[in-house]
Amino acid sequence: MTYLYDGSFEGFLTLIHDSYTHKRRVDKIIKNPLDMDLLDDVNSIITNRTYAMRVLEGLKQKFKKHYFERIFQTFLCDGQDFEKPLYDFVVLGFRDQKYLEDILHPSILYLENLHLAYFRYLHKMYGFVRFEELEDGILYAKIDGKFNILPYLGSHFIKRLDGFDFIIHDMARSLAYISIEGKGRINEVKDFDLPTYSKEELKFQKLWKTFLKSVTIKERKNPKLQQSWVPLLYREYMLEFDS
Repeated sequence: MTYLYDGSFEGFLTLIHDSYTHKRRVDKIIKNPLDMDLLDDVNSIITNRTYAMRVLEGLKQKFKKHYFERIFQTFLCDGQDFEKPLYDFVVLGFRDQKYLEDILHPSILYLENLHLAYFRYLHKMYGFVRFEELEDGILYAKIDGKFNILPYLGSHFIKRLDGFDFIIHDMARSLAYISIEGKGRINEVKDFDLPTYSKEELKFQKLWKTFLKSVTIKERKNPKLQQSWVPLLYREYMLEFDS
């Protein structure tokens, strides 16, 4: 059977509840009706918070901490087709945790590789995020990545920027991590006006661009090598690549 859900975490947990309650086989999981095949037997899931919370409690009780965290981490890999492997992961874990150590299982291997890709990307972004000072003194950074890294990125910079208020704006997902007085939260950003930078920020940006231009040796410019160190994926909001 093909399951169709709304793409939310609660919707996915509701899907698990439905498949267990009605003992339905899950062959495919999609979140876009356009992905349905003509002959698919489709079960459309309506997200139910009560059912979702029951499953969440079951996962917390049954799964070891690092396995439970893997479920949450996988769901942050939005844009990837992780639903069926993650469903298999949950089913195997409910049977016996030892099955989750079988790296030869296709779903376990898929999630392991996705996990590695997620944290590789996250750790690179720790160094590539660029903050700019707004006129009210808040530090502001824009990102537009292939994974939802806001929860981990925000927690990281709360420690690194101790004492400073900041906003990390995920442009692709219309989400923002807002840290005020060391307390962070993620908000949806429906409407967005370009921020006004402080006079000091504009001055330092100009000085930084002048410095980069002055130290650049045209004869030794190597775009291919440069791209190997800083791939295009990370450059969009990096000042040093803003011409």
